[in-house]
Amino acid sequence: MTLVVGLTGNIASGKSNVAKRLHERGATIIDADVLARRAVEPGTPALARIAKRWGPAVVSAAGVLDRDALRRLVFHDHAQLEELNQIVHPAVIALRDAEVAAARARGDRVIVCDIPLLFERRLVDDFDRIILVDAPRPLRLERLIEERGLPETEALDMITAQMPAELKRARADFVIENTGTLTALDARVAEVWAALDREAGTLTSPSSH
Repeated sequence: MTLVVGLTGNIASGKSNVAKRLHERGATIIDADVLARRAVEPGTPALARIAKRWGPAVVSAAGVLDRDALRRLVFHDHAQLEELNQIVHPAVIALRDAEVAAARARGDRVIVCDIPLLFERRLVDDFDRIILVDAPRPLRLERLIEERGLPETEALDMITAQMPAELKRARADFVIENTGTLTALDARVAEVWAALDREAGTLTSPSSH
């Protein structure tokens, strides 16, 4: 049997670092950002719908989506952002379901789906367990400015656009605080992995031994 885990965390919480460490310990990682890019590749129905809705300005001459141009159009307009999500999200779900099915077929024990907007898109019930990576808002703001080179106003906009982490913590099975050293992060990831690995082991049917 397979344990399917949702991994999430607000922007600059360090979720990607946690995904990398879980992968190193044996988890199969399915990254929603990677799937979102695949969903709008040239020739996909989703890209055709985006081009029809927002016009040629968001698609390059080579037929590739200009993600920055599209983001500038929709980011500050909730209605347009939701319209975009309604186009892309079903395609991402279909790709994720296919990846999970393939991992199950291979007999992978722990599948971790890395999904930034897991709570916002109401996907909690799709998973056996939820991991939330969190860090205080001032620290996340500092990371966005220093590590990604964003202006403070843009960084603040990105942070405030997401559901507050406090609301997510109550529904997470595991919370990984990413506020200190990489050594401390490694130790906490190891604890969470041990718990997931144990649980995946208890799901294994006797006949599979």
